Amino acid sequence: MSTEKSSLHTRNLHRNPYDFDLLISCVPELKHYVFVNVHGTRTINFSIPEAVKLLNKALLLHFYNIKDWDIPDTNLCPPIPGRADYIHYIADLLAEQKGEIPTETSVTGLDVGVGANLVYPLIAHKSYGWKMLGTDINEDSLKNAQHILDQNPGLSSAIELAHQPDSNYIFKNIVNPKDRFTFSMCNPPFHDSKESMIKGNLRKTKNLNKGKRQKAMLNFGGQQSELWCEGGELAFITNMINESAQFSSQFLWFTCLVSKKDNLYKLTTLLKRVKAVDVKTIDMAQGQKVSRILAWTFIPQQDRKSWFV
Repeated sequence: MSTEKSSLHTRNLHRNPYDFDLLISCVPELKHYVFVNVHGTRTINFSIPEAVKLLNKALLLHFYNIKDWDIPDTNLCPPIPGRADYIHYIADLLAEQKGEIPTETSVTGLDVGVGANLVYPLIAHKSYGWKMLGTDINEDSLKNAQHILDQNPGLSSAIELAHQPDSNYIFKNIVNPKDRFTFSMCNPPFHDSKESMIKGNLRKTKNLNKGKRQKAMLNFGGQQSELWCEGGELAFITNMINESAQFSSQFLWFTCLVSKKDNLYKLTTLLKRVKAVDVKTIDMAQGQKVSRILAWTFIPQQDRKSWFV
């Protein structure tokens, strides 16, 4: 049976419509936000921050056995299905080298900008057993991420956190000379200013409410460092690519989400200039939203399999 989320990755646990009875049994407070829409479908209003947060809490508990997940109202509250997709596409990328999806501790990933929610490391470890390091420039976000780890003691040996003290750098201050990572991942700040962030959120909120709401509302929350940076997405990823060349032998794959398709040409041109030996663009579609993963490596094809020994 086709569903509205059939565009998600085939291994994504969230391809089917939400079973709200099941999710409410996990997080009873969610029932206050579930209603039947004009199409006769049970859903929540995704422009209400608390509703989205409770839905995430229930999804993480039911599908990944993550207990007591919570984030401050000021932090980004990510949609779980889309976050899971990124992880599964990275698994496919790694399988191209190994011949099968590598699992357990043969894989170590770096999540740049892990945020307070810790979602990428949680899903990566629970889905494939990978070890993860999450970094962030915001110490309060890292404290919340650590609190989630503390509520789930079995995760502390697999997921670590590190503070990036300088917002000008991504890998420097984090990656030590002897470190080796199978991949890096990042959902970069999208907007180039607070003003463009508010305008974009107003459009999104109006779409969620069929044009009725006229006030911008950060339905997914978000600190400044999570939502915008000087120069926006293009400047952030440009910086990441330039810096990745300095750590070229320590990562099998560097990856990053790219929301604006128009940015791809400039980024791939830069990757040729820094002598990446392989560049891939992986399309991801969630409903009407299309984003893509940009992946690049400096490791020659014949040397990649040895990363999984």
